[in-house]
Order: sequence, then C-alpha cells, then structure tokens
Amino acid sequence: MKSQKIIKFFLSFFGVGFIKYAPGTFGSIATIPFMYLISLKEIPFLYFVLFLVALTALSCVLAEYIQKKEHIHDPGWIVIDEVIGMLVTWLLFYPTFNFQIALSVLIVFRFFDIIKFWPASYFDKQVTNGFGTIIDDVLSAFYAIAVLYILQKFITIS
Repeated sequence: MKSQKIIKFFLSFFGVGFIKYAPGTFGSIATIPFMYLISLKEIPFLYFVLFLVALTALSCVLAEYIQKKEHIHDPGWIVIDEVIGMLVTWLLFYPTFNFQIALSVLIVFRFFDIIKFWPASYFDKQVTNGFGTIIDDVLSAFYAIAVLYILQKFITIS
C-alpha cells in the first residue's frame, strides 16, 4: 500500500496532479522551477536525453502498474507526462532558461497537449496502457517544438 502512495506521488509530480482544476496545466507550470534548477547545472545534452528516456520508461511502467491496480485509464492526476512533455519541448527547442522561453514552452506545449493532433490522439484514446498515457504528451512536444522554431524565425522568443 505504501508503494502505491509513492508511485502516485511520483506520477502526480509531488502531488501537483491532485489539484482539483486543470491538473495538467498545473503539472506543466510546476515543471518550470525544475527547468530552472536543471539549467543551473551544466548537464551535457546526451545525459539529459538519457535522463528523459529513463524518466519516460519508468513513468510508462509505473502508470501501467497503477492503472491496472486501480482499474483506471489515464486519470487526470497523472501529470508526469506533462512534465516530460515540457522537458522534451524545452530541451529540444532552447535548453537555456529564461522566463520568456519557459512561458513560450508552457503555452505552446499546453496547446498541443490539449488539442492532441494525430498521432498523439491515437495514443491518448486507443492505447490504453501506461505507454499510451505517457507517450501522447511526448508526441505533442514535437508539435510544440516545430511551432516554437517557426515562431522563433518571425519573432524573438529567446
């Protein structure tokens, strides 16, 4: 039972996912201080990518476990996928921290996370395991990255 609490604490990103309204948005917002802390360390790009791959894999396994255990599919309180999506967007777009970049990543990522263009929509609705719960946000991050790069060409967001 205690292990389930620890898993929920992790998947809810330290309990943020249990905020009653807009837990995904709050999970994304809660990622911003984490982005700042990461930016203080000069972590090589490859190590950060490996960290994100490991975090994604662990999140998929734990989401699968808890969803089977509780007979639920993609509950709103699981926001680690938003955290991963935000980090992927930030890392691949502009992994230097400033408020303007963080706000741009937040707005554009949340847009694509909510809209869920294909194939994110497929994984969100059709893949009912832990992988589907997590990976739709990673896919949404790639749409966000593309739009941020286009916007960067026309306006200064860095």
